[in-house]
Amino acid sequence: MVKARIDVLPDKKPAYRQSGLIWLGISVFIVILDQLTKALVSQNLEYRQVIEILPVFNLTLAHNYGAAFSMLSDAGGWQRWFFAALAATASILIIGWLRAVPRSQRCFGISLALILGGALGNLIDRLIFGYVIDFLDFYWGSAHFPAFNLADSAITVGAVLMLFYSFFLEPKSKPA
Repeated sequence: MVKARIDVLPDKKPAYRQSGLIWLGISVFIVILDQLTKALVSQNLEYRQVIEILPVFNLTLAHNYGAAFSMLSDAGGWQRWFFAALAATASILIIGWLRAVPRSQRCFGISLALILGGALGNLIDRLIFGYVIDFLDFYWGSAHFPAFNLADSAITVGAVLMLFYSFFLEPKSKPA
């Protein structure tokens, strides 16, 4: 009779602790902060109400039915579901990608986590309201940059970090 042998690995950390799933915590934090700020602004400002904070910055409640810079905002409604599906697909892909990013690749992990948190924050708005809540309004004179929110900021910072990683950090980590 052959006995089955069971080897016990000595104190090996579970795979999720070694993987990049730690980055999901950053994404969750971004989603919570984004949704809290949008709720706070929505409860305290009327639509298009302007509160001047600085000579170049206002709080202004705006609804974005389109994508970045309100692209396709007047496309008839189909864009809501298109951008929601795009954000959901990108989020699923990023979650899969994050699972493979080791903790040692901090810059890359944080960049993906910020992009994921921002995408999910705006996805929640699209699914619940049919538009994204924007409220940060920077301007110079009479020229206003399109209003945006914390989710948009997280996506932008995440993209910049990813470019920084790709051009400056990743090439150094690869053997010549």
